[in-house]
Amino acid sequence: MKFAIALHSPAHAPSSRRALLFAKAALAQGHEIVRLFFYQDGVHSASGNVVSPQDESDTAAQWRDFVTTHQLDGVVCIAAALRRGVLNAEEAERYSRPAANLAAPWELSGLGQLHDAIQAADRLICFGGP
Repeated sequence: MKFAIALHSPAHAPSSRRALLFAKAALAQGHEIVRLFFYQDGVHSASGNVVSPQDESDTAAQWRDFVTTHQLDGVVCIAAALRRGVLNAEEAERYSRPAANLAAPWELSGLGQLHDAIQAADRLICFGGP
């Protein structure tokens, strides 16, 4: 089965951890992840400036490692990212901001990427949200 996964909550939220566990289990069972789409507060997981307390799990780093290890398509909604101050080098320059904080391997893109993922996947699984 092919999954598209959308995450709407930040790394410190329980739903982010559940999404990560689901994604790991899906791959372990031989399923495919077409795309991970980080939207709304989920874009905070892509910030290179997220720091977890020492006594808590660093879910943002775990997401980064998971995407890198499995060479997955990790997309961050550009509109949601800009609104929350998550910028790549190009957007930081465009908006005259002092620094970029979008950590590799994430890519900024629009909602069209979510639409494409939904079309390519058998199921869209969403985690978190208002």
